[in-house]
Amino acid sequence: MILRNLKASIKVLVLGIIFFLGASTLVSAQEADTTFSDMEFTEITDDTTATTDTASVAAVASVGTDSIKKDSTATTAAAAPVKAEKEKTLWETFIAGLVGGFLAFFMPCIFPMVPLTISYFTKRAGSKEKGIGQALIYGLSIIVIYVVFGLLITLIFGSAGLNAFSSSGLFNFFFFILLVVFAISFFGAFEITLPSSFVNKIDNKADSSKGLGGIFFMAASLALVSFSCTGPIIGTLLVQASSKGELLGPAIGMFGFALALALPFTLSAVFPGFLSSMPKSGGWLNSVKVCLGFLELALALKFLSAADLAWRWEWFDREVFLVLWIVIFVMMGLYLLGKIKFSHDSDLPYVSVPRLFLSILSFSFAVYMVPGLWGAPVNVLSGLAPPMYTQDFLLNSGTGSAAPTSSTTFPAKVKHSEFLHAPVGFHPFFDLEEGLAYAKQVGKPVMIDFTGHACVNCRKMEDKIWIDEEVGRLIKEEYVLIQLYVDERNVPMPAEKVHESKILKRKTDDLGYWNLDFQATQYGSNAQPLYVLTTADDLNPLVPTQGAIFDAKEYAAYLQSGLDAFKNKTK
Repeated sequence: MILRNLKASIKVLVLGIIFFLGASTLVSAQEADTTFSDMEFTEITDDTTATTDTASVAAVASVGTDSIKKDSTATTAAAAPVKAEKEKTLWETFIAGLVGGFLAFFMPCIFPMVPLTISYFTKRAGSKEKGIGQALIYGLSIIVIYVVFGLLITLIFGSAGLNAFSSSGLFNFFFFILLVVFAISFFGAFEITLPSSFVNKIDNKADSSKGLGGIFFMAASLALVSFSCTGPIIGTLLVQASSKGELLGPAIGMFGFALALALPFTLSAVFPGFLSSMPKSGGWLNSVKVCLGFLELALALKFLSAADLAWRWEWFDREVFLVLWIVIFVMMGLYLLGKIKFSHDSDLPYVSVPRLFLSILSFSFAVYMVPGLWGAPVNVLSGLAPPMYTQDFLLNSGTGSAAPTSSTTFPAKVKHSEFLHAPVGFHPFFDLEEGLAYAKQVGKPVMIDFTGHACVNCRKMEDKIWIDEEVGRLIKEEYVLIQLYVDERNVPMPAEKVHESKILKRKTDDLGYWNLDFQATQYGSNAQPLYVLTTADDLNPLVPTQGAIFDAKEYAAYLQSGLDAFKNKTK
């Protein structure tokens, strides 16, 4: 009997894997007909690069560049770091899913159901061994259901849609509203539920079906009945995964979520001691829900900041963000101490030790953010908080503000600087031609930084790594920095530069799309940040291109290697 149950478990798992691989293959097949955002660049061969748009080449050639050499060297150099960055992003999404799943397990809609579910399996199976087999199938069914849901999101939107989420002001503002609604739901104002008729049909299926079908519908019933608690967590996870633009991000996130959610049910059936060691249900479950509401509210502000940057509102400054986060975490600390009470909370006769320590952490984090109001880096929030240049009051920029010294005077104003802002202490160009012309005049290598308004890792690099003394010195004194925004939609390109991009499959009619097409055709990459150390003459990388490097010494060594290569080349 155990063997039969194990075989059934393996069958469900295999079916899930087949569906996963089949959907992945379908998504990959669709990529050939989608926009540039759907493409994962690894290597562009000579045949591919031969089709590069001549208008893009001519635009750069107008500053004196003889030609842009579209060989496989440049694109191969970009392949390894881009692939590594994608793998890292998917791992981050998986871990976020695990955390979300464990948090969902301790929600009042799920946690009390564990002993009831395990008891039901034992009685239905008639023996402990058979009950364990059915619990394994139940856990695998939960994983299949959520992974399929994640794959459907990918199939519906595609990575083109997912990439649009990360850079579009409209979608970022929509995500902000969505997360605020989730937070209000967790605070107890209302519950987000699915239509009762649909839930009842699935529940009836679970009662009437036997064998694998009955267990699968039981797992589906859990997913639907608990939606009022898990819905906001799933929604937040999908928003985060979608905003990173990775094609399989939603499916990977849902796999982590489902795995964490299914494990306790399965372990409770296999090891009965695990069930008895878990804490008893009580009012603390609603406290978990409310605390998640505070965290949802704080996270929502990150998307509001992205919308502010994309739409150039310029009112949601860094200090406004920090004040709101400080208030949110102070209020969460007060809630944990019982000083704030919501409608579904039970009376708190005393403060338990876990509550005390969690409140200490919440208050400590709030105090940690206070110096940020006067310009402290607050590294924990790098990439989440608005860029440092949005702050009105800075005691110390950390990188200095003097313009780079050279034999030729640095322009008093560079193109697009009226709406594209430099990282504090740095003086980049925002137009490729202007930057290359200046680099030729001063005889320096070029550092091209492909960046974006809503690029989290771009802000992390500027806030945490570029403020390092040696890194800042190398960028400001040894290189000509050119920042190319790939999501700037408000700057129309001159008619002579607009062309039909074969990679984007659209016209490069704004600055962002032109920069995006240039990054793709020249360096075979669609990831940001992407750092290219090159010369103004041929634009081929002096050293392999790099993504984000969150180690100041390693990044400084990378910059120095490009400088050494430039000196050797110009000898």
